[in-house]
Amino acid sequence: MSALVAHCSCPDAETAARIARVLVEERLAACVQTLPGMVSTYRWQGAVQQESEVLLLIKTTRERFDALKARLPDLHPYETPELIALDAVDGLGAYLDWIAAATSRQ
Repeated sequence: MSALVAHCSCPDAETAARIARVLVEERLAACVQTLPGMVSTYRWQGAVQQESEVLLLIKTTRERFDALKARLPDLHPYETPELIALDAVDGLGAYLDWIAAATSRQ
């Protein structure tokens, strides 16, 4: 099992909460942490933008990531949602086992 932590920015707390709940309910994530108060500065369509956003930290597995990647655009209001996965190279064994169990398709 290979654990991942994925980042996804959302426009507001309501959107973030809805996406987090669906990802956990559908076993695409074991846990989603919602971090409000983020400000993103980025270039979009030729202009520099600055917006308040809410960051999701999504705990999942490499095995479930393709399904999460396919599902996110249906849930997200952005034209191009952020979804970046980082390998969890180490961690408490029991926690990593829980991620695997919580995302298994049973």
